[in-house]
Amino acid sequence: MCSYCTSGDPPGGGLVSAPWRSVRSIQEIQLRNGTTAFETWKNPPPPIYMQFYFFNVTNPDEVLKGLKPFLEERGPYTYREYKSKENVTFMDDGKFVSAVTPKTYVFVPELSIGDPEIDLIRTVNIPVVTVINMAKYSSYKTFLMEALLIFKAEGLFTTRSIHELLWGYKDPVLADIHLLNSNVDEYFGLYNKMNGTDDGDYLFHTGKVDYKNFTRVLEWKGKKSLDWWTTASCNMINGTDGTSFHPLITKNETLPFFSSDICRSLYSTFEQQLSVKRIPVFRFVLPSEVFANVSENPANSGFCVPSGNCMGSGVLNVSLCKQGAPIIISSPHFYQADQKYIDDIEGMHPNKTNHETYLDINPLTGFLVRAAKRIQVNVYIEQVTGFHQTGNVQSLVFPIMYLNESFLIDDLSAAKLNSMLLQTEVITAVPFMMMGLGILFGLIFIILVFTNRNVEKEGSEAERASLLNT
Repeated sequence: MCSYCTSGDPPGGGLVSAPWRSVRSIQEIQLRNGTTAFETWKNPPPPIYMQFYFFNVTNPDEVLKGLKPFLEERGPYTYREYKSKENVTFMDDGKFVSAVTPKTYVFVPELSIGDPEIDLIRTVNIPVVTVINMAKYSSYKTFLMEALLIFKAEGLFTTRSIHELLWGYKDPVLADIHLLNSNVDEYFGLYNKMNGTDDGDYLFHTGKVDYKNFTRVLEWKGKKSLDWWTTASCNMINGTDGTSFHPLITKNETLPFFSSDICRSLYSTFEQQLSVKRIPVFRFVLPSEVFANVSENPANSGFCVPSGNCMGSGVLNVSLCKQGAPIIISSPHFYQADQKYIDDIEGMHPNKTNHETYLDINPLTGFLVRAAKRIQVNVYIEQVTGFHQTGNVQSLVFPIMYLNESFLIDDLSAAKLNSMLLQTEVITAVPFMMMGLGILFGLIFIILVFTNRNVEKEGSEAERASLLNT
């Protein structure tokens, strides 16, 4: 059964003591034992937080009659996230390195609005919607699943605690199906079995051959490309894993990165120059064309699954990589999505400040100084013939929850980075200072030479004048 999981973007980066292409600097920006870049990549500086916001349905009966859903946002429920790299193994004379990133989440009550073990949320019953979605094309399966849902008294909506919805609960429908098919997990949760586990093996470039390939992903789970999408370009694994980037970043670059939680590669572009804790940064954001409709961005045609079944701008159907569950990904509150998705739901208020994904990167070192990754999990619901549980519901992309995975460099790491940048500026300035002093001394020497010559000339003329007068 589907278990929606988020690999996240563990903040970290490649600190280097000098970005210039000397022998020493090339060694420093490699993933290699003993370098600052390697230690920072392996153990990202704290703290990283994962905030969850859920949408509570206030009018479930009206929704079943075909009316617009009214949703109330609840949250945040905040967890401290730990994600150090493990099983680190260097290969091919240090050109590549493999690793996994187990993630552990610890609840932080002082940064949350309530208790996830107690607080209840009424939301779409994802196991029921998934079962209906899988059975709707077969009259035989429809009959059996409808009978099972009636017997278990399960409907389109369910009420569960935040903890159950996140970390899993034993679902009565899935439990019965599990008896017939052991491959179906009887437990369901958006992060079921994702606390203390990793999202698979990664193989990275170390940057030994080319600093621009620093931490770029070569393989994930033993594969160099994906197989969920319908075009080769959409199945490509591009860029890093979003935790670090190469040094010497420019404003006109496009920074790609792979995100396993939404089953595809993304890219970001420069937006503005800022300062974070006195550290100069370039802010990179996801441009709207990343999730744009095919009419706006034809390159996204490969994300239409099944082939030709394209959705509007701002949403992505990831059901193929979520074990068949009709999961739709978007930005929170459908930020940058088609207006129809916002209008279909009462309670959506998209805004750039709270709902945009961004990366604040120090361009000299490639170090991630501040970041926010924001993703909304939605479910596609519709009226299905043969299942009275769907009533007269409208076809909707229905919001379930959204997350904000955020990172801000701590004061100690910021001080170290500022010191490093200052040293780099001094090292960089020394040749120019020496050149300037050389030019200055040269000018002084020339002036002195000409001055001495003038003095000598004046003296000779005076002597000759005296002799003539005599």
